[in-house]
Amino acid sequence: MNLEAFNLSILLPAFLAGLLVLATHVPLGIQVLSRGIVFIDLAIAQIATLGVIAADRAGFEPEGWMAQIAAVTAALLGAALLTWTEKRWPDIQEALIGVLFSLAASGGMILVANNPHGGEHLQELLAGQILWVGYAQLLPVAALTAVILGLWFRFGQRIGRFGFYGLFAFAVTASVQLVGVYLVFASLIIPALASRNHAPRRRMMVAYGVGAAGYLLGLGLSTIFDLPSGPVVVWTLALGGMMMHRPREPAGA
Repeated sequence: MNLEAFNLSILLPAFLAGLLVLATHVPLGIQVLSRGIVFIDLAIAQIATLGVIAADRAGFEPEGWMAQIAAVTAALLGAALLTWTEKRWPDIQEALIGVLFSLAASGGMILVANNPHGGEHLQELLAGQILWVGYAQLLPVAALTAVILGLWFRFGQRIGRFGFYGLFAFAVTASVQLVGVYLVFASLIIPALASRNHAPRRRMMVAYGVGAAGYLLGLGLSTIFDLPSGPVVVWTLALGGMMMHRPREPAGA
């Protein structure tokens, strides 16, 4: 245990990164849960990751603009494909999302197979490096988050299939660069699950509360016990979600 490890110059940007991820993923997660396409976030995140790996394989810097463009392009192509499959085969959409995730994950492993640092890079993209986030990285993500939330709350259900998947692609691409695939998926699904049986007027508040508390506690515990931050935050999100979950009331109660 190391109480001297607390450093606000490191922890504060990391916590703000978590709040930015939650800002878009809470409303999108509630919508995903209602649509029954839970694994869409994992699939789109993995596709964006494949774009970053492909850019790295082509010789571009993983943190550079070309990698970002590759990630967004890959995610948007995935969004377009999922839009088409939902229209063509809506009854098996969740299964197709799972297949797409498997293909993207396997493709990434193939691309890094002959790279001596490929396993390390892939691990960083999956588990994230949230403690290494700086304020300079947060500013463009904050601007994109404001645009996504503005479009979502302005148009809502009228945004259409591709509009929904497109916003999702941008939100996930930005988030996965900050916190990694695992935390992106946990931030989308756990707050939505924890709040699903709460009153509609309280649901958003409960979901944001679970998310913020999970990031705050997870970052603190990972710092004190010198553990990887991303996985610890996933666990604290899950524990917080279980604590806030309410059983569904019987019909007619």
